[in-house]
Amino acid sequence: METRHLGKSSALPQSPEQAMLDYVPNPRAGELYCVRFAAPEFTSLCPVTGQPDFAHLVIDYAPRDTIVESKSLKLFLSSFRNHQAFHEDCTVGIGKRLFDEMQPQWLRIGGYWYPRGGIPIDVFWQSGTPPEGLWLPDQGVPAYRGRG
Repeated sequence: METRHLGKSSALPQSPEQAMLDYVPNPRAGELYCVRFAAPEFTSLCPVTGQPDFAHLVIDYAPRDTIVESKSLKLFLSSFRNHQAFHEDCTVGIGKRLFDEMQPQWLRIGGYWYPRGGIPIDVFWQSGTPPEGLWLPDQGVPAYRGRG
């Protein structure tokens, strides 16, 4: 599989819709395991005020035939910096796009958002029941008490 980003210079996409995710063959196809990506400095913009919002995202998935290439994922997540959307839309949209394109056995995303108006908002989405026997560690992000 040829990738668009790996080993190449890549500009930051202007929007999540323009971002192109790359997927590569799973080197352990047929084995049940969990992959985790943590993005503790995710940013997007409030769709009402245009002010920046910050989150710690944790993405876990059990691959099937492909895995997401990490540089393309980083560019995709960074494309939200100028994207205006509610926390729920960002979190669920990222999870669904990865699930729909990569078609893993299972995927979950936790969006741990820093306070907006004094209230932290945490958003969770998963594709369904995890496969039996899949080890799922805790996402490791404590309830808000001043994250950092």
